[in-house]
Amino acid sequence: QAQLQESGGGTVHSGGSLRLSCVASDSTLVAPFHVYYMGWSRQAPGQAREGVAVIEDDGTTEYAETEQGRFTIARDNAKRTVYLQMDNLNPDDTAIYYCAAGLQWGQYPPDYGFRVKPGSWAYNMDSWGNGTLVTISS
Repeated sequence: QAQLQESGGGTVHSGGSLRLSCVASDSTLVAPFHVYYMGWSRQAPGQAREGVAVIEDDGTTEYAETEQGRFTIARDNAKRTVYLQMDNLNPDDTAIYYCAAGLQWGQYPPDYGFRVKPGSWAYNMDSWGNGTLVTISS
């Protein structure tokens, strides 16, 4: 499993912005970073973890419906880093944000796999960071 380290969390006022970063440790990768599917998920207090955004090896991106237009996921393969730019934040965005990495995708049961929208297709993210806390004050 790849070792992932998130950073960039903090406290901002409603309407503000934050940029999260996630760096993958080169020595723990089993394949070149550029072939990994990379994603961000979040878990609010008392809530289940939910997928927020994903970026594929070819740069294709997908977002959860409520984050479309506010969040932007990007990757820098040379730096083994994936970013999540979050704009127009609101208190509902308060959560621990986790970075995830994987090499496979396919059809999985609803309770298995990483997805940002409902459906049978999901990513098998087998590597996770420890998370970074984002708090939005009203």
